[in-house]
Amino acid sequence: MANLGPAYYSPYPVATYDGLITPPKGKGLLLTEIVDEEVAMREIARVMLTSENATIFPGPQVLYAWNEEAKKKAPLIKEMAEVLGAKLIPMYDYRPKYPKIDPEVEINPNHPNLTIWHNDIKACIFIGVHCHYANVALKIVRSETDCYTAAICGLSGHEDAMATIRDQHSAELEKFIKIAKEVKKELGK
Repeated sequence: MANLGPAYYSPYPVATYDGLITPPKGKGLLLTEIVDEEVAMREIARVMLTSENATIFPGPQVLYAWNEEAKKKAPLIKEMAEVLGAKLIPMYDYRPKYPKIDPEVEINPNHPNLTIWHNDIKACIFIGVHCHYANVALKIVRSETDCYTAAICGLSGHEDAMATIRDQHSAELEKFIKIAKEVKKELGK
């Protein structure tokens, strides 16, 4: 008899059912392992620098100048994309579009798995995406694509990402950019 319930609606159970939780302060999560934040930053940079069509998905929390922190983060994310050689695909509005959209014509940010499939993205970073939306989107991407997902979160992180770091504000983004430059140099890129 098949297992029933919300955890089994997806072909791949949600991460919490595998015993994964968000990392504690100052730490990151790499697949199933809690690591120091800097270790996670180095791995995220390495994967982004060595994967095809690496992409950063900035969300509304960093796309709009709604507070001083957002104003600081936006140019840092642009610099991050330049250092990583990554594309930027903004998730500026992920409200449902009714009555109906054609996802083959309009890649709606409500379907990040389609965006990843249509752009053949092999590694991505979610940043500034509202947590409730990132949680759902990362579950879909985790179960339906081969994309390495990283979540750089201003709050507690996301266990359904393959890598996540938490409490990331402008100072931490500056640190990430510095580490990404070091990793890029080490890789000879």
